[in-house]
Amino acid sequence: MICDAHLHFIPPLIASYSSFYKGVWTDKDKLFKFIQDNNIVQALVVYPSTDAHINLGSYTKLCHWYNREIIKVVKENSKIIGSAIVDIGNLDKVKLQIKELYQKGFRVVNLASSYEGKFIVDKLLPLFECVEKYNMVIFVHPQTINPIGFERVKDPLLMPVLEYSFDISMFMGLLLMEDILKKFHIRFIFSSLGGVVPFLKDRFDRVYKMLLKRKLVKEIGDLPSEIFKKIYVETSGSSLDNIKLAIELFGEDKVIFGSDYPANTEIKESRSSLDKLDKETKEKILYKNFFKLFKN
Repeated sequence: MICDAHLHFIPPLIASYSSFYKGVWTDKDKLFKFIQDNNIVQALVVYPSTDAHINLGSYTKLCHWYNREIIKVVKENSKIIGSAIVDIGNLDKVKLQIKELYQKGFRVVNLASSYEGKFIVDKLLPLFECVEKYNMVIFVHPQTINPIGFERVKDPLLMPVLEYSFDISMFMGLLLMEDILKKFHIRFIFSSLGGVVPFLKDRFDRVYKMLLKRKLVKEIGDLPSEIFKKIYVETSGSSLDNIKLAIELFGEDKVIFGSDYPANTEIKESRSSLDKLDKETKEKILYKNFFKLFKN
């Protein structure tokens, strides 16, 4: 048994306005087959962030089209949980947006780690309030359009490997330093093990304590590594060694399996690598943590 917390489907209409997400990304039948062939009992479909809104000239139209099509996919396949995207161009109406999405059956809000080259954590406070009110989940995916560093380095390999990773890591860091993780009881799922954060567990704590002694950083109430334990992360086909680092930081109850389909289709290899973990930890990652996360 397995639950997959990171799959993609780009509706063909939206893909037609995107420069990259075409072909298999738009193939609903292949998505359904992937779920069936790999015995996935529940699958979370998320939005990777595309340039479609740029070519459409409107976040509003993009959100309307995407959410409408995802509702259709969820109705066709009961194993799928759909995540909704919000109209970032109209954040003054975000509370109404979240309410309407909840009424339509959405229980997951999909955010990119940044927008238009900026981190907007402070502007998302009304969204966080409403998500908490409706007990929804927030899935954070790396920004794929103009991630951090893109203005300095434009490279087809370095951007997805490094810039995506640092973009999502910075967003997690801002949730920490702007007290979002302390103020709100929200279930955040971060894609790709949360970027580079698991590799920096000791450095976060060490530097925080040093700066605190010199009164150069604000008091956040606990060590960063303890506050980060409030976050869920999904594996995105990561190696077992990296998953172990995530377990050390976030805890074995906060790591959930994710394939990142169709960018990664080697789900059997990812799954078999977990055999080296003890049985209970393996089952938590493969499905128990997912079930617990979405039990409401």
